[in-house]
Amino acid sequence: MIRHVVVFTWSAEADAERRRTTVEALRRLREDVGGMTSLDVAEDAGLSDGNAHAVLIADFPDVEAYRRYAQDPVHQAVIAEHVRPWLAGRSAVQYQF
Repeated sequence: MIRHVVVFTWSAEADAERRRTTVEALRRLREDVGGMTSLDVAEDAGLSDGNAHAVLIADFPDVEAYRRYAQDPVHQAVIAEHVRPWLAGRSAVQYQF
């Protein structure tokens, strides 16, 4: 199993509506792209100053499924339309578990 974790920090231009739209687009990746066994997308609870704004955690059965997802045109379109224009920072990690 491969777990893919992405932490997003949005730019100041990303208002509440834009953030909500982006999170919804990320949540639809499970239906629109598939290949994952689970997907969680959540906004930060606001408990500590300086946190990132959102996280995506997706589990895949194997490396090949992750790579198909990463290269999928629908996934790439979501990044181009909903993520990259509003992104101030991003960190990611993939690990086996």
